[in-house]
Amino acid sequence: MADAVVVGAGHNGLVAANMLADAGWDVEVLEAQPEPGGAVRSDRGVHPDHVSDLCSAFYPLGVASPAMRALELERHGLRWRHAPAVLAHPLPDGRCAVLERDRDATAAGLDALGAGDGEAWLRLCRLWDEMGEDVLRALLGPFPPVRAALPLLASARRAGGLRAVRTLLAPVRTLGEQEFTGPGGTLLLAGSTLHTDMFPESTAGSLFGWLLAMAGQRHGWPVPEGGAGELTAALVRRLESRGGRVRCDTPVASVVVRDGRALGVRAASGEPVRAARAILADVSAPALYGGLVGWSDLPASLRADMRRFVWDHATFKVDWALSGPIPWAADGAGRAGTVHLSPGLDAMTDYSAQLATGRVPSEPFALLGQMTTTDPARSPAGTESVWAYTHVPHRVKADAGPDGITGAWDERERDAMARRLEDVVERLAPGFRSRVLGRRVTAPPTFQDHDANLRGGALNGGTAMLHQQLVFRPVPGLGRPETPVAGLYLASASAHPGGGVHGACGANAARAALAHAGPAGRLLIPRFARDQPGGTGGPPS
Repeated sequence: MADAVVVGAGHNGLVAANMLADAGWDVEVLEAQPEPGGAVRSDRGVHPDHVSDLCSAFYPLGVASPAMRALELERHGLRWRHAPAVLAHPLPDGRCAVLERDRDATAAGLDALGAGDGEAWLRLCRLWDEMGEDVLRALLGPFPPVRAALPLLASARRAGGLRAVRTLLAPVRTLGEQEFTGPGGTLLLAGSTLHTDMFPESTAGSLFGWLLAMAGQRHGWPVPEGGAGELTAALVRRLESRGGRVRCDTPVASVVVRDGRALGVRAASGEPVRAARAILADVSAPALYGGLVGWSDLPASLRADMRRFVWDHATFKVDWALSGPIPWAADGAGRAGTVHLSPGLDAMTDYSAQLATGRVPSEPFALLGQMTTTDPARSPAGTESVWAYTHVPHRVKADAGPDGITGAWDERERDAMARRLEDVVERLAPGFRSRVLGRRVTAPPTFQDHDANLRGGALNGGTAMLHQQLVFRPVPGLGRPETPVAGLYLASASAHPGGGVHGACGANAARAALAHAGPAGRLLIPRFARDQPGGTGGPPS
């Protein structure tokens, strides 16, 4: 019998398993898919000579996160690779905003797009210097951030106090209009904000955009050499070196609960797997509450709250194998690992409004990754491995474009949406289509086939909007990995702090399990758990 069973071998589950193994626990990880990794995997499914990442690809938070840094995965074979430039946003007129590895070079480029914008960018960099690392520790650590609060308050005061806080809580459109005269700085921040399901007008959108952009300015947006799967492989090697085990092709059907405590899990095969100390679930909140744990073992208020759980937007992605680099019309775009594609801020707002009203966007805002530019091991010299993704509504009410997409995502609709994405690239890089050697289309339902946590292609485990963050994540009254069932912890992106490959959700769950396991440990059950009915079920036999 293991000390802990981790359900799900996504990166959060593997981070949690490593931390428990470091504490001397015997840990077993059960994964439904044939291989570990969840959304952090790669393959050669587009072209035999090209490595493609199935879901996630660039990892600014992976290198910035204290939880990931503490694992020292470089000692277990992980090698980070960087593109010459971090991020680019080409414009239809041939200009291009570029986030360079060097902040002064970024500032010089932005100055060319708007007088004084270089200094405005450097002011944001200095804000990061004062409080960026403290913000990361507070956001990615356990909630509430008791230990991180005082250093963060001190650094915020040095950085300008309430004025600095107000800046970061503003919509990114507001920040851009107040700080920049040209389009460049605003586009770099707004595109980063749209990595979540926030809009240019969302409250606190500036915080998310600033966080990602400044993490890129400080750490870059690197990729694992050889593919996203190499990050997973390093996590597994590290875990195995400490005696932990990962079992794939082992889906879990239920968590066994008796008298309000989790005692183990039952695999879909019927096999019981006991856990002496804890169960950590790297699954989405809707898959855990009312799924792996029946409603009879949960408070009625939780069931009511879960009906209001909000997913982030669905995702549509295309991978390409190219015979050569993308022929960008704008100088600078070809040097960047990540390229944001949109004509401008107003187009981003139009795209966001179409999503909010259930329409498939007519002019998709797209994130594009030039993987061979970043990591030459991804494809033969002179070629390029590329992907791009955009968001679409979970429930399609109409198509704002000309193709009559309904959300059925059959072959016709997948091809129509892929062509719409290719049109976006072609307008900025004439001749792009002529270099395509192979293509793979991943529509929203297919993401869930890769990883059950990616419901309909929702990448963040639930919306990043403020009404489902902090004490509201995944529902009001939680905000921590503890659940109403003793010994059971939520370790997925549905828990605080949410989406992104930073490992914090798994790390926070592991810390909670360790804190409650000792003789002085006390189970911290949310207040609403007091109305929990008596548990049912028996121990695994």
